[in-house]
Amino acid sequence: MSEDREQAIQLIKDKLCNKSLLSYVDIARLTNYHPKYILKLKKDIINDNINYIHGNKNKKPANTIPLLEEQKIVNLYKRSNASIRRFCKFYGKRSYSCIYNVLKRNGLLNDDKKPL
Repeated sequence: MSEDREQAIQLIKDKLCNKSLLSYVDIARLTNYHPKYILKLKKDIINDNINYIHGNKNKKPANTIPLLEEQKIVNLYKRSNASIRRFCKFYGKRSYSCIYNVLKRNGLLNDDKKPL
């Protein structure tokens, strides 16, 4: 957890216990958070529900390509003699960039970059 957030939580707790005369706007300025976020933290402190870890941590993105489909793309491309663009038109389910990244990740593309 960042030091600013710890400081914000401590300042909000002090304000709730009437130990501080700072307003929530002042706390937001001191900690570089938006006043709405300070009010959300206040609500979480009152409900004793402070989450220190983001809710989406360790979750796969919703648009991740499934492993079976990735293997299918690799196997089809290995058996074809077509260029990547033609293969993308043939496959049709995924975008060019998605298929390009899958093939590059699996080492099927030559990176013929010119030296500077």
